[in-house]
Amino acid sequence: MRITIDDVTVTLAGRDVLSGIHLIAAEGEIAGLVGPNGSGKSTLLRTVYRHLKPQAGRVLLAGRDVRSMTTTETARHIAALPQERGSDFEFTVREVVAMGRSPYKRAFAGDDDLDRSAVAAALEQVGLDGYGRRGFAALSGGERQRVLLARAFAQQPDVLVLDEPTNHLDVQHQVELLALLRAQRRTTLISLHDLNAAASLCDRLHVLHEGAVVASGTPREVLTPELLAKVFGVRAAIVEHPLTGDPLIAFDHREPASSSAQAASPV
Repeated sequence: MRITIDDVTVTLAGRDVLSGIHLIAAEGEIAGLVGPNGSGKSTLLRTVYRHLKPQAGRVLLAGRDVRSMTTTETARHIAALPQERGSDFEFTVREVVAMGRSPYKRAFAGDDDLDRSAVAAALEQVGLDGYGRRGFAALSGGERQRVLLARAFAQQPDVLVLDEPTNHLDVQHQVELLALLRAQRRTTLISLHDLNAAASLCDRLHVLHEGAVVASGTPREVLTPELLAKVFGVRAAIVEHPLTGDPLIAFDHREPASSSAQAASPV
Protein backbone atom coordinates (compact mmCIF):
# COMPACT_ATOMS: atom_id res chain seq x y z
CA MET A 1 0.00 0.00 0.00
CA ARG A 2 1.10 3.54 -0.75
CA ILE A 3 1.66 6.07 2.03
CA THR A 4 1.21 9.75 1.17
CA ILE A 5 2.16 12.46 3.64
CA ASP A 6 0.27 15.49 2.43
CA ASP A 7 1.26 18.94 3.72
CA VAL A 8 1.64 17.74 7.33
CA THR A 9 2.37 20.23 10.10
CA VAL A 10 2.83 19.10 13.71
CA THR A 11 3.00 21.55 16.60
CA LEU A 12 4.33 20.51 20.01
CA ALA A 13 4.59 22.84 23.01
CA GLY A 14 3.68 25.78 20.80
CA ARG A 15 6.43 25.11 18.24
CA ASP A 16 6.11 23.71 14.72
CA VAL A 17 8.23 20.55 14.86
CA LEU A 18 7.18 19.69 11.31
CA SER A 19 6.03 22.23 8.76
CA GLY A 20 4.36 21.44 5.43
CA ILE A 21 5.81 17.96 4.94
CA HIS A 22 5.14 16.31 1.57
CA LEU A 23 6.51 12.87 0.75
CA ILE A 24 5.41 9.51 -0.64
CA ALA A 25 6.37 5.91 0.07
CA ALA A 26 5.19 4.00 -2.98
CA GLU A 27 3.84 0.47 -2.74
CA GLY A 28 6.70 -1.93 -2.03
CA GLU A 29 9.20 0.92 -1.69
CA ILE A 30 11.62 1.41 1.18
CA ALA A 31 11.60 5.13 1.92
CA GLY A 32 14.23 6.38 4.34
CA LEU A 33 14.14 9.41 6.61
CA VAL A 34 17.55 10.85 7.47
CA GLY A 35 18.55 14.04 9.20
CA PRO A 36 20.26 15.37 12.32
CA ASN A 37 18.84 14.82 15.80
CA GLY A 38 15.83 17.05 16.32
CA SER A 39 15.02 17.34 12.62
CA GLY A 40 11.56 15.77 13.09
CA LYS A 41 12.03 12.19 11.89
CA SER A 42 10.45 10.48 14.91
CA THR A 43 7.64 13.03 15.05
CA LEU A 44 6.79 12.32 11.42
CA LEU A 45 6.74 8.57 12.00
CA ARG A 46 4.53 8.97 15.07
CA THR A 47 2.12 10.93 12.92
CA VAL A 48 2.00 8.13 10.34
CA TYR A 49 1.05 5.49 12.91
CA ARG A 50 -1.41 7.86 14.62
CA HIS A 51 0.42 8.44 17.88
CA LEU A 52 0.33 12.15 17.06
CA LYS A 53 -2.38 14.14 15.31
CA PRO A 54 -1.18 16.76 12.83
CA GLN A 55 -2.33 20.35 13.18
CA ALA A 56 -2.64 20.50 9.41
CA GLY A 57 -2.38 18.08 6.50
CA ARG A 58 -3.13 14.39 6.20
CA VAL A 59 -1.51 10.97 6.15
CA LEU A 60 -3.11 8.84 3.45
CA LEU A 61 -2.99 5.05 3.25
CA ALA A 62 -3.88 3.97 -0.28
CA GLY A 63 -5.75 7.27 -0.62
CA ARG A 64 -7.61 7.08 2.72
CA ASP A 65 -6.93 9.43 5.60
CA VAL A 66 -5.65 7.25 8.45
CA ARG A 67 -7.53 9.46 10.93
CA SER A 68 -10.80 8.31 9.32
CA MET A 69 -9.98 4.66 10.02
CA THR A 70 -10.57 2.78 13.26
CA THR A 71 -7.55 1.92 15.39
CA THR A 72 -8.03 -1.78 14.64
CA GLU A 73 -8.29 -1.17 10.91
CA THR A 74 -5.15 0.93 10.92
CA ALA A 75 -3.29 -1.74 12.91
CA ARG A 76 -4.17 -4.37 10.33
CA HIS A 77 -2.36 -2.33 7.70
CA ILE A 78 0.42 -0.46 9.57
CA ALA A 79 2.88 -1.96 12.07
CA ALA A 80 5.20 0.36 13.98
CA LEU A 81 8.48 -0.12 15.79
CA PRO A 82 9.03 3.14 17.70
CA GLN A 83 12.17 4.19 19.54
CA GLU A 84 10.42 4.15 22.91
CA ARG A 85 10.46 0.43 23.60
CA GLY A 86 9.80 -1.05 27.02
CA SER A 87 12.29 -3.56 28.38
CA ASP A 88 10.42 -4.60 31.51
CA PHE A 89 7.64 -6.68 29.99
CA GLU A 90 6.81 -9.54 32.34
CA PHE A 91 6.05 -11.77 29.36
CA THR A 92 7.74 -14.50 27.44
CA VAL A 93 9.14 -13.79 24.00
CA ARG A 94 6.29 -15.68 22.40
CA GLU A 95 3.71 -13.67 24.32
CA VAL A 96 5.27 -10.39 23.21
CA VAL A 97 5.32 -11.46 19.55
CA ALA A 98 1.74 -12.73 19.82
CA MET A 99 0.66 -9.18 20.72
CA GLY A 100 1.07 -8.47 17.02
CA ARG A 101 -1.95 -10.65 16.35
CA SER A 102 -4.32 -8.52 18.45
CA PRO A 103 -5.80 -6.55 15.50
CA TYR A 104 -7.25 -9.81 14.18
CA LYS A 105 -8.75 -11.10 17.44
CA ARG A 106 -11.73 -10.41 19.61
CA ALA A 107 -11.11 -9.39 23.21
CA PHE A 108 -9.83 -12.25 25.39
CA ALA A 109 -9.84 -14.67 22.44
CA GLY A 110 -7.16 -17.35 22.54
CA ASP A 111 -4.61 -18.05 19.83
CA ASP A 112 -5.63 -20.19 16.89
CA ASP A 113 -3.49 -22.11 14.42
CA LEU A 114 -3.10 -19.05 12.19
CA ASP A 115 -1.81 -16.99 15.12
CA ARG A 116 0.63 -19.67 16.19
CA SER A 117 1.91 -20.05 12.64
CA ALA A 118 2.38 -16.28 12.24
CA VAL A 119 4.28 -16.00 15.54
CA ALA A 120 6.56 -18.93 14.73
CA ALA A 121 7.30 -17.56 11.26
CA ALA A 122 8.07 -14.09 12.64
CA LEU A 123 10.50 -15.46 15.23
CA GLU A 124 12.24 -17.52 12.57
CA GLN A 125 12.53 -14.46 10.32
CA VAL A 126 14.45 -12.48 12.96
CA GLY A 127 16.66 -15.41 13.93
CA LEU A 128 15.03 -16.14 17.29
CA ASP A 129 13.52 -19.53 16.58
CA GLY A 130 13.60 -21.41 19.89
CA TYR A 131 13.44 -18.26 22.06
CA GLY A 132 9.68 -18.42 22.57
CA ARG A 133 9.72 -19.46 26.26
CA ARG A 134 12.44 -17.05 27.35
CA GLY A 135 11.55 -14.02 29.44
CA PHE A 136 11.56 -10.81 27.40
CA ALA A 137 13.04 -8.71 30.22
CA ALA A 138 16.04 -11.06 30.53
CA LEU A 139 17.15 -10.58 26.93
CA SER A 140 19.92 -8.31 25.70
CA GLY A 141 19.02 -5.00 24.07
CA GLY A 142 19.65 -6.41 20.61
CA GLU A 143 17.57 -9.50 21.28
CA ARG A 144 14.68 -7.39 22.57
CA GLN A 145 14.91 -5.29 19.44
CA ARG A 146 14.53 -8.38 17.27
CA VAL A 147 11.60 -9.64 19.35
CA LEU A 148 9.76 -6.37 18.83
CA LEU A 149 10.49 -6.51 15.12
CA ALA A 150 9.07 -10.04 15.12
CA ARG A 151 5.94 -8.64 16.77
CA ALA A 152 5.60 -6.20 13.86
CA PHE A 153 6.07 -9.03 11.35
CA ALA A 154 3.47 -11.18 13.15
CA GLN A 155 1.02 -8.32 12.60
CA GLN A 156 1.34 -9.10 8.85
CA PRO A 157 0.99 -5.44 7.85
CA ASP A 158 1.04 -3.85 4.44
CA VAL A 159 3.21 -1.02 5.77
CA LEU A 160 6.14 -1.04 8.21
CA VAL A 161 7.05 2.13 10.11
CA LEU A 162 10.44 1.71 11.79
CA ASP A 163 12.24 4.28 13.94
CA GLU A 164 15.96 3.50 14.21
CA PRO A 165 15.48 -0.30 14.14
CA THR A 166 19.23 -1.02 14.07
CA ASN A 167 19.81 0.59 17.48
CA HIS A 168 21.38 -1.86 19.96
CA LEU A 169 22.17 -4.39 17.22
CA ASP A 170 25.70 -5.62 16.61
CA VAL A 171 27.13 -5.44 13.08
CA GLN A 172 26.06 -8.95 12.09
CA HIS A 173 22.47 -8.44 13.18
CA GLN A 174 22.34 -4.99 11.60
CA VAL A 175 23.33 -6.52 8.26
CA GLU A 176 20.85 -9.37 8.70
CA LEU A 177 18.03 -6.97 9.60
CA LEU A 178 18.65 -4.74 6.59
CA ALA A 179 18.78 -7.78 4.30
CA LEU A 180 15.52 -9.02 5.80
CA LEU A 181 13.78 -5.69 5.25
CA ARG A 182 15.07 -5.58 1.68
CA ALA A 183 13.73 -9.08 1.01
CA GLN A 184 10.32 -8.26 2.53
CA ARG A 185 9.53 -5.61 -0.06
CA ARG A 186 6.69 -4.25 2.03
CA THR A 187 6.04 -0.54 1.84
CA THR A 188 8.44 0.69 4.51
CA LEU A 189 9.05 4.09 6.08
CA ILE A 190 12.23 3.95 8.13
CA SER A 191 14.44 6.44 9.96
CA LEU A 192 18.15 5.69 10.17
CA HIS A 193 21.13 7.51 11.64
CA ASP A 194 23.62 5.39 9.68
CA LEU A 195 23.73 7.10 6.29
CA ASN A 196 25.65 4.25 4.67
CA ALA A 197 23.00 1.78 5.84
CA ALA A 198 20.34 4.12 4.45
CA ALA A 199 22.16 4.33 1.12
CA SER A 200 22.32 0.55 0.91
CA LEU A 201 18.76 -0.20 2.01
CA CYS A 202 16.49 2.55 0.75
CA ASP A 203 15.00 3.08 -2.68
CA ARG A 204 14.45 6.76 -1.88
CA LEU A 205 15.70 9.07 0.84
CA HIS A 206 14.00 12.11 2.32
CA VAL A 207 16.31 14.46 4.20
CA LEU A 208 14.73 16.36 7.09
CA HIS A 209 16.29 19.48 8.55
CA GLU A 210 14.65 21.78 11.10
CA GLY A 211 11.24 20.25 10.49
CA ALA A 212 11.22 20.46 6.70
CA VAL A 213 12.11 18.12 3.84
CA VAL A 214 15.17 19.69 2.17
CA ALA A 215 15.95 16.93 -0.33
CA SER A 216 14.28 13.82 -1.78
CA GLY A 217 15.50 11.30 -4.31
CA THR A 218 17.57 8.18 -4.72
CA PRO A 219 20.49 7.81 -2.32
CA ARG A 220 22.90 8.64 -5.13
CA GLU A 221 20.98 11.83 -5.95
CA VAL A 222 20.58 12.96 -2.35
CA LEU A 223 23.82 12.08 -0.59
CA THR A 224 26.19 14.70 -1.96
CA PRO A 225 29.17 16.31 -0.23
CA GLU A 226 27.37 19.66 -0.38
CA LEU A 227 24.23 18.34 1.36
CA LEU A 228 26.24 16.48 3.99
CA ALA A 229 28.17 19.65 4.80
CA LYS A 230 25.06 21.85 4.92
CA VAL A 231 22.69 19.55 6.80
CA PHE A 232 24.98 17.35 8.89
CA GLY A 233 27.99 19.65 9.27
CA VAL A 234 30.53 17.06 8.08
CA ARG A 235 33.14 16.82 5.36
CA ALA A 236 32.72 13.72 3.24
CA ALA A 237 33.46 12.17 -0.13
CA ILE A 238 31.05 9.87 -1.95
CA VAL A 239 32.65 6.79 -3.48
CA GLU A 240 31.37 3.50 -4.86
CA HIS A 241 31.11 0.60 -2.44
CA PRO A 242 33.63 -2.00 -3.66
CA LEU A 243 31.29 -4.93 -2.89
CA THR A 244 27.80 -3.66 -3.72
CA GLY A 245 28.23 -0.63 -5.95
CA ASP A 246 26.07 1.46 -3.60
CA PRO A 247 27.09 5.03 -2.71
CA LEU A 248 29.54 4.89 0.19
CA ILE A 249 30.17 7.94 2.35
CA ALA A 250 33.77 8.41 3.48
CA PHE A 251 33.66 10.86 6.37
CA ASP A 252 36.49 13.13 7.40
CA HIS A 253 36.67 12.29 11.10
CA ARG A 254 39.44 14.82 11.74
CA GLU A 255 37.72 18.02 10.77
CA PRO A 256 34.04 19.07 10.63
CA ALA A 257 32.73 20.99 7.65
CA SER A 258 32.19 24.10 9.77
CA SER A 259 35.89 24.24 10.70
CA SER A 260 36.93 24.01 7.06
CA ALA A 261 34.51 26.78 6.11
CA GLN A 262 35.84 29.03 8.87
CA ALA A 263 39.42 28.32 7.89
CA ALA A 264 38.66 29.23 4.28
CA SER A 265 36.87 32.48 5.18
CA PRO A 266 38.93 35.67 5.02
CA VAL A 267 39.46 37.44 8.32
